[in-house]
Amino acid sequence: MTVILVRHGRSTANTSGVLAGRSPGIDLDDLGRDQAESLVGRLAGLDVAEIVRSPLLRCERTVAPLAEKLGLTPVVDEGLAEVDYGRWTGRPIKDLLAEPLWKVVQQHPSAAVFPDGEGLAQVQARAVAAIRRHDTRLAAEHDRDVVWIACSHGDVIKSVLADALGNHLDGFQRIVVEPASVSVVRYTPTRPFVLRMNDTGADLSGLNASAAASPAGVGASDAVPGGAAGTSGKGG
Repeated sequence: MTVILVRHGRSTANTSGVLAGRSPGIDLDDLGRDQAESLVGRLAGLDVAEIVRSPLLRCERTVAPLAEKLGLTPVVDEGLAEVDYGRWTGRPIKDLLAEPLWKVVQQHPSAAVFPDGEGLAQVQARAVAAIRRHDTRLAAEHDRDVVWIACSHGDVIKSVLADALGNHLDGFQRIVVEPASVSVVRYTPTRPFVLRMNDTGADLSGLNASAAASPAGVGASDAVPGGAAGTSGKGG
């Protein structure tokens, strides 16, 4: 099963210097709307089984053009919602730099708990659980490997990628997830494979063949020594 993790397009809060968090009504800006439209060209060539999204408006707007093109009704999942930043929500980033918690978020995020909000360890646990839950459900429904999309937020996607990479949450600040970027994880019975991270390019059609990329006789959960040929047929 292959999940395409899409961060929402650039929002009006991304350029305002304010931590939006779960503030209602945060929409895409002009560039974000263009990014949402461009996702149609980037992803519409894929055989997408389902779109799952965060309940926040900026994610709804991001997947709307693609969902219309594919004829899919997105599933809303609270597990993919933005971090609950508690009393940090709506505050200017420049003011948060002086908070003692800021250094914890940067250097020891697994211990960071936002005042009256979530801890980043909680965020990772509920986000990974949501991804795994949908992955398992879709595998049962389709009885084959499928590609599906999960649209969420920067810190949420970074925490999922850290888990997929087998990295401790304290290293997740080393991962970059830009607005409208695409990261791809293929889950197998024994391990996940991270196929792409922070991809802002154009052509993702090769993902249709990702599940069939292993040589004959090699299990889908096995990593091939020396590197598999991949979908282009070229070794390395």
